[in-house]
Amino acid sequence: MKTTQLLATLVLAFSTAAMATMPMVDGEVRKVDMGSKKITLKHGEIKNLDMPPMTMVFQVKDPAMLEKVKAGDKVQFTVDNVNGAMTVLTIEPAKK
Repeated sequence: MKTTQLLATLVLAFSTAAMATMPMVDGEVRKVDMGSKKITLKHGEIKNLDMPPMTMVFQVKDPAMLEKVKAGDKVQFTVDNVNGAMTVLTIEPAKK
């Protein structure tokens, strides 16, 4: 039991540290699809994925984040490849 708790704590610590080092990407929300739990973003370069600027559809880590944005919003977000799917991990309004 203690080994399981230790392992869970380490996984959480490493994943939190990894997210903290991910660069924020500037973007604009083009579409929010609550039904499929996806968001379409026009984004700048995503350096951690070596991806040029483009518009594309992303999955989201937490569907609740879709309730906080709408088409036309300027945002900053983090994204990573999660099990083969480009997934938005965090999203917030762009700083003015």
